Amino acid sequence: MPKMKSNRGAAKTFRKTGSGKIKRNKAYKSHILTSKSRTRKRNLRKGLLVSKADEKRVAIMLQ
Repeated sequence: MPKMKSNRGAAKTFRKTGSGKIKRNKAYKSHILTSKSRTRKRNLRKGLLVSKADEKRVAIMLQ
């Protein structure tokens, strides 16, 4: 049986942490930034962990 391919879109979006959790960036930081406040844009820089509900699905995509 051939090797599993990881979902390339997911591989570029998510990263695994040292403890095995999955990290992601926040959305809404790519365009139309002039209408967003400085504080909102600053808060969008910070990364988050993927929610418990989505963790299993994302992990499968990263295999």
